[in-house]
Amino acid sequence: MAKDGYTKVKRMTPAMRIIHWVNVISMIVAVATGLYIAAPYYQTLIAEPAVDKYVMAWNRWGHFIVAIIFDVTSIIVAYLFFFSRFEKPYKKILPTGKNIKEFVEVFMNLITLNRRKNFDSSHSDSFNTVYFTIFHLLLAWMLFTGLQMYVHGLASGESSIGAWWPAMLHLVTDWTIPVSGWMVGSGPTPSIMDVRISHHITMWLIITWVVFHIYYQVWRTIFWQEGDIAIVVGGTKFVKSDEKK
Repeated sequence: MAKDGYTKVKRMTPAMRIIHWVNVISMIVAVATGLYIAAPYYQTLIAEPAVDKYVMAWNRWGHFIVAIIFDVTSIIVAYLFFFSRFEKPYKKILPTGKNIKEFVEVFMNLITLNRRKNFDSSHSDSFNTVYFTIFHLLLAWMLFTGLQMYVHGLASGESSIGAWWPAMLHLVTDWTIPVSGWMVGSGPTPSIMDVRISHHITMWLIITWVVFHIYYQVWRTIFWQEGDIAIVVGGTKFVKSDEKK
């Protein structure tokens, strides 16, 4: 690649690549188990009724575990968003003239099928950074509404680790009930059902986000010919030496 006038550029650290693939696996598990919790669509291969009754319990357990993983990775990503020593993504979403111009140029590059490319593709651009910020905001909403549904099930106000746990969850997630009611248009008396509906709708928004994300990475790999799809594997890509700034 160097002979052909390309330069190797580092784009993702090992930590971010690990987080990416952990989130991929967790999301697959979360969607599969979440859909089952909402409307059971399969039965266990073991036929004994004594075992079958635990299928929902295992789905709920798996859903809760991957939600915890998402909690941890979200905290890490939020920290790196502002304080990473590699790059600070928050600088790309600030509405500065430079960022707005880059956002527009990347968007025009997409809709013109790469007929116009007036930006530096060696770094993470404003368009992609804004797109990923939207994903993490959707994920945060999923986590808050999920925890609200979880604490709603602890109707007694007690848990295996004490009353402080439900009390804390109510404190940080009860606001999702009126917000969900506003989102789904339930009127003046929002309920936990509104939270369930908004949680479910957000899942489909995230799935839509993932579909475009995969499409766009393949699109960039084909049109830019810089190996973008390999970033999440090796952490690097290749850009033309005369375009790297």
